[in-house]
Amino acid sequence: MHDEKMDWDEYYGGPSRSMVKREALDVLALAKELVALSERELERVPLSDALRDQVNEAKRITANIAHKRQVQFLAKQMRKHEDELPAIRTALDAPKQERRRAAAALHRIEEWRDKLIREGDDAINELLAALPSADRQQLRQLVRTAKSEAAANKPPAAARQLFRVIQAAYGEAIEPRDLDEIPPSDE
Repeated sequence: MHDEKMDWDEYYGGPSRSMVKREALDVLALAKELVALSERELERVPLSDALRDQVNEAKRITANIAHKRQVQFLAKQMRKHEDELPAIRTALDAPKQERRRAAAALHRIEEWRDKLIREGDDAINELLAALPSADRQQLRQLVRTAKSEAAANKPPAAARQLFRVIQAAYGEAIEPRDLDEIPPSDE
């Protein structure tokens, strides 16, 4: 063959059928996501007027087969407007990433709470180094109460309060997007 790098699409006359089908199915999944959005969420997605009308038409149709056909037609129209697809994907991924970030932050706070209850003063010192706005005395009192509640097999009211205190300290210390920089427990 040739020493230079070949463009296989040009060599074979275009993309393979399976590649075209994968791309079409990807756009169909994107169309289904658009149709599943609420009106408020849909307003945040940058769509041309023609595509927005098609999305609203697909939402309006409730008969199962007709709805499926309309979503497929929407996907076909979206493939014709392929220059809009990256912006649409970005707009649909942003809320997912924010939910993942918020869930990760809650998990970190839970890990801190569990570590505080397990280890006591050493963990409190670590937390105060990471979050100086937290109140040492309140943390100690809540940790003591949470341990006694657990020993007495009572509902974990103090552990819940401890979670809220740590969450408030996280919120005062930093922006939510910076939560990844604060170390959770050492497990």
